[in-house]
Amino acid sequence: MLVSKCPLNYILYEPRISKGGFRWKASASNEVPVEKWKQDSIFIDRRGRFRHFDHKKVSRKRCGSLRGRGWKYGSGFVDGIFPVLSPIAQQILTFIKTEKDPERIWSSLDTLRPTNHTWDDLINVAVQLRLNKQWDLIILMCEWILCRSSFQADVICYNLLIEAYGQSSLVKKAESTYLALVDARCIPTEDTYALLLKSYSKCGMIEKAEAVFSEMRKNGLPPSALVYNAYIDGLMKGRNSQKALAIFDRMKRESCQPSTDTYTMLINLYGKENKSYMALKMFNEMKTQKCKPNICTYTALVNAFARSGLCEKAEEVFEELQEAGLEPDVYTYNALMEAYSRAGYPQGAAEIFSLMQHMGCEPDRASYNIMVDAYGRAGLHEDAQTVFDEMTRPGIAPTMKSYMLLISAYSRNSNVSKCEEIVNQMQISGVKLDTFLLNSMLNLYGRLGQFAKMEELLTVIEAGPYIADISTYNILINAYGRSGFIAKMEEVFQSLPAKNLKPDVVTWTSRLGAYSKKKQYQRCLEIFEEMIDEGCYPDGGTAKVLLSSCSSEDQIEQVTTVIRSMHKNVKTVELV
Repeated sequence: MLVSKCPLNYILYEPRISKGGFRWKASASNEVPVEKWKQDSIFIDRRGRFRHFDHKKVSRKRCGSLRGRGWKYGSGFVDGIFPVLSPIAQQILTFIKTEKDPERIWSSLDTLRPTNHTWDDLINVAVQLRLNKQWDLIILMCEWILCRSSFQADVICYNLLIEAYGQSSLVKKAESTYLALVDARCIPTEDTYALLLKSYSKCGMIEKAEAVFSEMRKNGLPPSALVYNAYIDGLMKGRNSQKALAIFDRMKRESCQPSTDTYTMLINLYGKENKSYMALKMFNEMKTQKCKPNICTYTALVNAFARSGLCEKAEEVFEELQEAGLEPDVYTYNALMEAYSRAGYPQGAAEIFSLMQHMGCEPDRASYNIMVDAYGRAGLHEDAQTVFDEMTRPGIAPTMKSYMLLISAYSRNSNVSKCEEIVNQMQISGVKLDTFLLNSMLNLYGRLGQFAKMEELLTVIEAGPYIADISTYNILINAYGRSGFIAKMEEVFQSLPAKNLKPDVVTWTSRLGAYSKKKQYQRCLEIFEEMIDEGCYPDGGTAKVLLSSCSSEDQIEQVTTVIRSMHKNVKTVELV
């Protein structure tokens, strides 16, 4: 049980002697010198280092002190200050993170004294949970405050709960929390609207997102760059990139100056869509608008060129970053390493890896993963293994992704025994296997024609606790079809409805490929018609397979006509 026996230690504290403090003397009326101290307050920053600040600038804001001001959407803590948890707050945090029974947590929270110090403790714990993205625990705490405690929740508590619901895709609950905030006569802030907008847009509820804009204007709070950023961010997370770009244009039309964060998000967006030229255009526009790029902006642009494998362009941006007086961080180095990896130059990635360490920037897990991938892509599985082994020396535990990249490196060299050894090593290390990993092993067995092992592994997957998905059976259909086992392939295909799985474009294309190899043109047309009737839209791979089934000019012309009409109205296509 949580017991509160002592008051909260203040979040911000002033040491008797601190770095940066200095001694000065004043004379009293009796002419005796009196020693005094000019003290600076200190705090711990996001890197765990002690920093100094002028307490007069942050301790007397609206609401009196930092009480209720510890969290702000988009910036972590107010003025970048990360408060130190009191002993009681630390006890609450530890208990909530270790206790599994929600009722026990609520019962223990009931024992806390309803004081201002306790309130500060609870909000600071919730903020700490937010930093670790532990949304379920934030929901548990804030729901206790609203439903069971004697505390009067403020806007910060409501905002935390709205964000936690939004991040958990519980949009209806986020919406009801906003309505509860209004019913409680609590005035919504810009942060409230931004979080609600992000929740709606992330889940594709554009009409409700637009209603938030109307509500803001109705309440005399015109949307700012912060609100637009939340909207754009939510749309990007909901993979609605076209709408995100439209909102950016609207933002400019309404004379709301895009911020550095806005441009950085859009550069990221274009980078993910492999439109590095558009990312560069956005970067140049940003500079013409006298909006200063930060380290995240440069990193986003390096990433954009990295995804396109444009090493020279990525290097140019990296150099420009340094010329601007910014110091590359681990994310920037990783982005540049990724550029070399994707371009097929593992030695270039290795040079950046060494440079990063030479400049005093410690590689993280992602750095090692990029190097494993770089060597694996180039077929240098021994070098990939060496980097993987080095990863554990700094105390970095390999994740599922790390193991997958190493398996991929050996898979490219068809080294089945080594891949199996890695899977066994994962189980010994306590890394839980998942369907994606087992599908990779299925694909390796199928590609090498080891059907007995493939079928044995399928039995293991179907027996549980793993969940076989459509990709699992696509691998089997492709493997059997490629090897000419048409009957086995059709057996797997026909079994999908019983497994509550719907064939996707990969399934149909793999099935088509089996008959295409045998130049069974009419059978391919029948399967293609069946695919269209089932409402599955063909892609470029489907068209390529269909064309490869042709053995005459007439057939090629017929298929070409069909392919050209695909994007117009697939459902009305008829093959005669």
